[in-house]
Amino acid sequence: MLSESKQNDAAWLVAKGKSIEIKTAPYTKPGPNQILIQSHAVAINPIDRIIQDLGNMAFSWIKFPTIVGSDVAGSVLSVGSNVQRFKPGDRVVGFGLGFTQGKSDPTQAAFQEYVLLREDLCAPMPAIMSYEQACVIPLGLSTAASGLYQKKYLNLALPSINIKNTGKTILIWGGSTSVGANAIQLARASGYEVFTTCSPRNYDFVKRLGASQAFDYNSATVAADIIRAFEDKDCAGALSMGSGSAEKCCDILGSLKKANKFVAMASFPGQKDGAPNGPLEMASMLTGMLTANSKIWWKSRTKGLKTNFIFGSDLEENEVGPAVWKSFLGDALAQGTFIPSPEPLVVPTRGLKGIQEGFDMQKKGVSAKKVVVIF
Repeated sequence: MLSESKQNDAAWLVAKGKSIEIKTAPYTKPGPNQILIQSHAVAINPIDRIIQDLGNMAFSWIKFPTIVGSDVAGSVLSVGSNVQRFKPGDRVVGFGLGFTQGKSDPTQAAFQEYVLLREDLCAPMPAIMSYEQACVIPLGLSTAASGLYQKKYLNLALPSINIKNTGKTILIWGGSTSVGANAIQLARASGYEVFTTCSPRNYDFVKRLGASQAFDYNSATVAADIIRAFEDKDCAGALSMGSGSAEKCCDILGSLKKANKFVAMASFPGQKDGAPNGPLEMASMLTGMLTANSKIWWKSRTKGLKTNFIFGSDLEENEVGPAVWKSFLGDALAQGTFIPSPEPLVVPTRGLKGIQEGFDMQKKGVSAKKVVVIF
């Protein structure tokens, strides 16, 4: 039974454009397939602060006040009646579903002291792994897995501890991003060779994760260089992250002789980092996104390509979520074959008071790191 006197505090978004307020939140009993955890570390993603800045201008279903956050690691307090994998006291990392496509449930959002998680979207943590290391995983992993494995995207072979080489190569544009770092490791665990792009200062980082070749995304010849690298290769498709990435991937796949001509997009075409400041910047952003989408549509039509935008929570509705979180990740972490990435950049202020500080740090920009708050 849960203690009626237990108080749960949360970092509430009370209105669009307003700073976080720390207030009480429900302390909720887990459902049959859920676990209740005490948060020990959370990570901040760009989408979290975009919701703060834009609210329902970006996502029509958002209603304030609300709690956000997807990335959390903590200790299990209680489990639902159907849960067999976990028990109170277990250390876990999990994917909070407080904000998913078309709906929101604050009880499952990460930025609070006690969080409800679906047990099949959690994994046990090795004893040597810290909470701040583990909490960088969830949204990046889930978004990458959605794009790589779901049938409506690239439909690749699922990851396994026992890797079977497919003989195919995938292009991951933006390998040093959170999604990219997880996608490289998942693709390798599925038996694919990985070509990726990043800044030259991150070449060693992406190659440690498993990329065989890395290309400078700012190079004027990057598309031509990648096309040459794919000569005599069987391309499994592309996963794109970052401004202009989808267009580049379309150009590359459209030029290859042997390829799955599909681009799974983890960034909206024409999307720029940060929220617009005022109506003029909003108009400019929307114009840029419409222009980029028109270019993508035309390239897809003329080059025989398909594209689709990934939403990170898509895998909650199909076999991909349990296949990655339940059947793969725990063992891969225990064996050291999957590395939590990118590295945590810890906010100086601990606890819920550090969430707004973390939002501000994330907005200034980070490279090959993820902003983390320790409780």
